[in-house]
Amino acid sequence: MPPRKPPTARQRRLGTELRKMRDHAGLTPTEAAALLGTDRTTISNTESGRFGVSGARVRAWADHYACHDTAYVDALAEMAEERIRGWWEDYRGELSGSALDLAELEHHAVGFRSVQIMHMPGLLQTEDYVRALYAEAMPAPTPASLRRRLSHRLRRRDILDRSNPPICTFLIHEAALRMCYGGRKVAAGQLEHLLKESERDNVTVRVIPFAAGGFPNSGSSTHYVYGPVPQLDTVQTDTPMGSTLIDAEAWLRVFRAVLDRTEGRSLDPQSSRDFIREVAKQV
Repeated sequence: MPPRKPPTARQRRLGTELRKMRDHAGLTPTEAAALLGTDRTTISNTESGRFGVSGARVRAWADHYACHDTAYVDALAEMAEERIRGWWEDYRGELSGSALDLAELEHHAVGFRSVQIMHMPGLLQTEDYVRALYAEAMPAPTPASLRRRLSHRLRRRDILDRSNPPICTFLIHEAALRMCYGGRKVAAGQLEHLLKESERDNVTVRVIPFAAGGFPNSGSSTHYVYGPVPQLDTVQTDTPMGSTLIDAEAWLRVFRAVLDRTEGRSLDPQSSRDFIREVAKQV
């Protein structure tokens, strides 16, 4: 297949999984090319996401690589067959690639589990709260850039309203609840919105109070995104330079353990709602 535009994170992930599959089979790119009746360049470009690949070819490669995990192969084949143009593509060239990658990742997720330390979860933020966050951005966005960033952030929330929404667990530290971004009125509106969203069947909100003490990875937020099979899970973390996506199996295990322990330090859902109401009274 001919080269395409710079690959998205999802396209790169498909290539990465094909490379992992080949590595598990103990084959070099040259050996794989000979086995599959192609050339080494095609193998390399496909594994980097620069070349597309059909679902049928994914299944053929999996068969030659002796990968018989049907659910995994089916998920990869479905990724290969995707031909949709996601809404986030409307922002390409205006927002960072990491922002578009996150929207794409969330769109395809079956569930999330996240820990937020200083901010409300992006999917649960109000428009006024988002504006207040961007007011602190350095350098400050231009009015036009602010409108596009705001539009993108709010459109991400639409996945919660679809017919098959992802199952979400948000672990929110008390510090995030008490940060008054935009002033008391904005903070109170955000807490009210958080309580409303926590009543969704697919959304669980749990508070980590100051009294809980320490917990793993407490210095940064973590966004664990569940794929259709565990091998396709992804962790997204924020840095001042943008977000980072992590999909190495060893690190996924670490982050799952971190989230398990952190959730164990949090209040149960009903106690969390009561806690949020008490914080709202004090704003």
